[in-house]
Amino acid sequence: MRICRFNDDRVGVVENDVVKDVTAAVLDKLPPLSWPVPPGDHFIAHLPDLLPVMKEAARTAKAFAVKDVKLLSPVANPPRVIAAPLNYKLHVEESANPAINHGVHMPTHEGFATPIDKYGLFLKSQTGLIGASEDVVLQWRDRRNDHEVELGIVIGKGGRNISREDALQHVAGYAIALDMVVRGPEDRSFRKSADTYSVLGPWLVTADEIANPDALEFGIEVDGERRQHSNTADLICDCRDLIVRASEIYALYPGDVIMTGTPDGVSEVKAGNTMHAWIEKIGAMDVRVV
Repeated sequence: MRICRFNDDRVGVVENDVVKDVTAAVLDKLPPLSWPVPPGDHFIAHLPDLLPVMKEAARTAKAFAVKDVKLLSPVANPPRVIAAPLNYKLHVEESANPAINHGVHMPTHEGFATPIDKYGLFLKSQTGLIGASEDVVLQWRDRRNDHEVELGIVIGKGGRNISREDALQHVAGYAIALDMVVRGPEDRSFRKSADTYSVLGPWLVTADEIANPDALEFGIEVDGERRQHSNTADLICDCRDLIVRASEIYALYPGDVIMTGTPDGVSEVKAGNTMHAWIEKIGAMDVRVV
């Protein structure tokens, strides 16, 4: 199932080019919250129970054309946005460029099995997460701001010290992610955490529709110019590995977003550009830069 959040926090089921508004059925089924609110996204935490309700409601729900709605992030309240640095070999190689690394977080990882073994995962501000119909608002306009397209994993069932064998059982679904970044000497998390510098969309594709997340072709074009094109088969640390690594450090919660890393081809965007990002079996989204 393809699930979106649209307009004024409506919940939709996406079928072809149509959004079916199933908000009323979802709100009727969701249990009430009380203080203190438990960690995690309330909708994602109850998604298994909501799926049959949404499927039934979509049969008679009011329909809107996808092109006529405002697509928000499919995860409204992510506890964390966890990201993987330098997770494609060719991106590691291109990061030797001083215009990208600025003398910090150098791509060499001698003595470590992978760059992630050296640098670990990093966190982005969860309040900076936006959807496909919202604009990336550039900060540091006198410096280079880059696009980084990647597969986004949304955790459905939380846990700590998750095994590799069980890792994908903890996934609610997948989405396209844009890990925007300004180049410079500051810490990676700071340079990637400006408001609007994390994009997730255009919707959530439930895990049952993607049997193997480590075999998805994807890419990005900017104003029609191809910039990045790769396949998740080229991940250095694959999706299962990233879930395992994250859960060794953090107790994962429903709605946690894991950005799996970007391939080579990262390059600058400027105000006025439109980024067209796509992933096989998920879809595509056009995101403006302002």
